[in-house]
Amino acid sequence: MEVIPSGGENALSTVGPRPMEWSTVPYSTPQAPGPNGKQRTSSLESPIMLLTGHQSAIYTMKFNPAGTVVASGSHDKEIFLWNVHGDCKNFMVLKGHKNAVLDLHWTTDGSQIISASPDKTLRAWDVETGKQIKKMAEHSSFVNSCCPSRRGPPLVVSGSDDGTAKLWDMRQRGAIQTFPDKYQITAVGFSDASDKIFTGGIDNEVKVWDLRKGEVTMTLQGHQDMITGMQLSPDGSYLLTNGMDCKLCIWDMRPYAPQNRCVKVMEGHQHNFEKNLLKCSWSPDGSKVTAGSSDRMVYIWDTTSRRILYKLPGHTGSVNECVFHPSEPIVGSCGSDKQIYLGEI
Repeated sequence: MEVIPSGGENALSTVGPRPMEWSTVPYSTPQAPGPNGKQRTSSLESPIMLLTGHQSAIYTMKFNPAGTVVASGSHDKEIFLWNVHGDCKNFMVLKGHKNAVLDLHWTTDGSQIISASPDKTLRAWDVETGKQIKKMAEHSSFVNSCCPSRRGPPLVVSGSDDGTAKLWDMRQRGAIQTFPDKYQITAVGFSDASDKIFTGGIDNEVKVWDLRKGEVTMTLQGHQDMITGMQLSPDGSYLLTNGMDCKLCIWDMRPYAPQNRCVKVMEGHQHNFEKNLLKCSWSPDGSKVTAGSSDRMVYIWDTTSRRILYKLPGHTGSVNECVFHPSEPIVGSCGSDKQIYLGEI
């Protein structure tokens, strides 16, 4: 293994003999061929980069909107920021949570990170300075999930084991609305227009709440087990949900969609006794979806055919989240093995 020297203990090795067989797909902007003669498809320094430094399982990771930085949240209570290019150095650590970081998101402008933790708080961080700029502490139990709005005022929704979702305005103190449910809420999301929120929980249902009315206007039934992750499609028309029934469902969220809104079901990935909240996400053009899996694989499906396009090995623990790069054919994954992989597809 050739090692690129990089500062501190997070010295990073570029992977010579590739431990994961990622097949390369012709892409519209090919780079120079790599060392083994294969056409390179991205600006990653090596076709696969391994990022190490977290002391414990990594539950969540996201690329910033510009695609230059990865943020990762771990059981070690810390949020790491990593460069995507060059030798993928870890250049900042955000400290403050008193327990694991279960979920994190960048705000749309990429200036802040919102994070959720079993320490019963959500926190907002300024990425420039690495300072915590807001602590939201009104939940009475674990905060499992958070999601900032895509447009409009700077709103954030959170979901907790206390059976509520809360709506926060980043310019105000305290939650501005609380949505009580009977069961623990494990995943939350915003509609494209930021006028509705979606919640999923241990009752296997996705509820759509109207923010103006403060009530559930629609319930999506189809999962047979707890919902562990959700994400709205890039165009705002479809909601992707991951359930412990080992199904990914795509729901048509457009108004006047037919009664049964579940339009696609993808299978193949696994959930296990660890009951980690495995996330799911869309590619920027909506043509692919990806999900973590307890069988240590990264799964990528074609949304049209529902076929598994890639099943990528490499992790030695449950893969808790996989995400697509916003503009390049790169997928990132993080796992309970304390490792993050960035690889071109």
